[in-house]
Amino acid sequence: MRGIAASLVSGAALAALAAGPVGAAEKRLSSPDGALRITVSDSDGQARYAVAYKGRPLLAPSPLGLALSAGGSLSHGLKITGAVPSASDTTYDLVAGKTRTVRDHYNQLSVDFQEPEGGKRRLRVIVRAYDDGVAFRYVLPRQAGLETVDIRNEETRFDFPADYRCRGLNLGKFGTSHEGEFDPVQASKLREHNLYDAPLVCEGGGKDGGAAFAIAEADLKDYAGLYLTGRGDGGLGVQVKLSPRLDEPRIAVRGKPGADIVSSWRVVMVAPTAGKLIESNLVATLNPPTTLADTRWIKPGKAAWDWWNGPVVSGVPKAGMNDATIKAYVDFAAANGLDYMLIDDGWYRNSGGAGTVKPGADITKTIPEIDMPGLVAYAAERKVGLWVWAHWKSMDDQMDEALALYERWGLKGIKVDFMDRDDQAMVDYYHRLLTKAGQHHLMVDLHGAYHPTGLTRTYPHYLTQEGVLGAEYNKWSRRITATHNVTLPYTRMLLGPMDYTPGGFRNVAPAAFKPRNDLPFVQTTRGQALALYVVYDSPFGLVSDSPDTYRDSPAGLDFVSAAPTTWDETRFVAGEIGQSIVLARRKGADWWIGAMTNEAGRTVKVPLGFLGTGAFTADIRQDGAAPTDLAASKRTVKAGDVLTLKLAPSGGAAVHLTPAP
Repeated sequence: MRGIAASLVSGAALAALAAGPVGAAEKRLSSPDGALRITVSDSDGQARYAVAYKGRPLLAPSPLGLALSAGGSLSHGLKITGAVPSASDTTYDLVAGKTRTVRDHYNQLSVDFQEPEGGKRRLRVIVRAYDDGVAFRYVLPRQAGLETVDIRNEETRFDFPADYRCRGLNLGKFGTSHEGEFDPVQASKLREHNLYDAPLVCEGGGKDGGAAFAIAEADLKDYAGLYLTGRGDGGLGVQVKLSPRLDEPRIAVRGKPGADIVSSWRVVMVAPTAGKLIESNLVATLNPPTTLADTRWIKPGKAAWDWWNGPVVSGVPKAGMNDATIKAYVDFAAANGLDYMLIDDGWYRNSGGAGTVKPGADITKTIPEIDMPGLVAYAAERKVGLWVWAHWKSMDDQMDEALALYERWGLKGIKVDFMDRDDQAMVDYYHRLLTKAGQHHLMVDLHGAYHPTGLTRTYPHYLTQEGVLGAEYNKWSRRITATHNVTLPYTRMLLGPMDYTPGGFRNVAPAAFKPRNDLPFVQTTRGQALALYVVYDSPFGLVSDSPDTYRDSPAGLDFVSAAPTTWDETRFVAGEIGQSIVLARRKGADWWIGAMTNEAGRTVKVPLGFLGTGAFTADIRQDGAAPTDLAASKRTVKAGDVLTLKLAPSGGAAVHLTPAP
């Protein structure tokens, strides 16, 4: 029953969600399937929570609370004064995502804490339990003595009962582009001076393995971004650190007069294995639904792109930021069934400064070499839409004028870059930009962005974002390895779409790889290049290499052109973090499979039980003898069959399964 709380249970059943009478020292909440249990308590006067999975501790009793800019903290010395249970079971549709229809099914407790003495200040903690994770958020009500309160930090911790094996991106400081490797780290090696980005992904402790979980945040608005550090007291686990404001670094969240302060959700995604976390939509689900009445104008798709490869295109004597070059990329997009062409930095007056805003930059005026209305018309005749790049600060200065102009021009989307912050003011910028872009029917790609927090549900025209160490680094480093590529699906991709910018067709072995700016190489195979379009989530997908490269080495370009960018269903099949991955995704009646490995070649078995009834024709593309080669074959398969895919070192394979006649 879409949009209606279909399982609002009786008062007696809801009361059973909370153990004990109101005022008791402990409240318990279980997930709908009963596998997850979260306990909230006030033992020894400390607000705490704990999480168990299938009867075993997942998170040990951990502190809750807020550190205030004045008046100490609301954490120790609190008592539970009440708890209101509720439950909901609804579904919603994602306009663009890894699943078409998502079930939003949870049990909830709203737990009130209060100081028994002194100012008797109040704090509310809202706790939810889903089958694929738990989440909690703070509500600091406006109250006597806290009329103008600001938040300095949180007392939130995630204490571990065992020395978990984790993967994390240690940024080391605030104010970055959130790009880096998710390296292995034992929980006992997490230090207080570290600054980990979300998600932190951990797997079981002890001989029996246990579950996998990922710590993240969702529905970030009017608040500051979340980071994780080691506890600093020798205990296992991590504590929350909030991104400080630039105008007053001693605080993180400035309250608004007359309004409650509401934190983002602190999320713990949980699954039997790390791979099963990939199937979860929990981060998006914890965000409010969209207010857009009409989403038919939102069209996910793939785009040609001029920046990554040079631009380099034959037939244009002086390839660069000019009409002739853009038209050549439009022609390439049209010839290969791509929906869009993305015009990057350099098209507007005094642009071309990358992260620097040059004096006089104006995102409403083109350089003389660019006729934007003419290019839009040229592209439209070929059924190709245009997107344009802009620096975030210039967009902030000219937002209303620029977005209205872009809509009049007929542009389809904008790529906004170099935010590189997640303080409260920048979080507000995201929401202002996405709200106004939606009003002007413009899709959005956020670059230089912080980790996703589930905005795809609220703003379905936000199609993708960076905040990932992507293929651009092939231009100046050796960091984009096969190991990195097969780690991202289990880590960064758990939170939302990532604009990794795949499509590099100058495939070489790692030993032969050299960074270079124009026509860069990639140190993974052509098979992995195709698999990226199935494994990685990005409803706005870049086909990043030069038209010349694809002309000279076209093997697999037809697969790239045909692969969808949004999906009806996603299934994890096999793999482990940093080693390999096999994902299966469905679009309509067709299934697509992407398989990738690290620097070790391997043979993977793919059971096809997800196919259901009937026969399918499998179009199989596997690694060939050289990094640029593909071995193509076709066969008829059924649900009981098992595909065997041979992956070269740093390689991959891709399969398209269509119902057989």
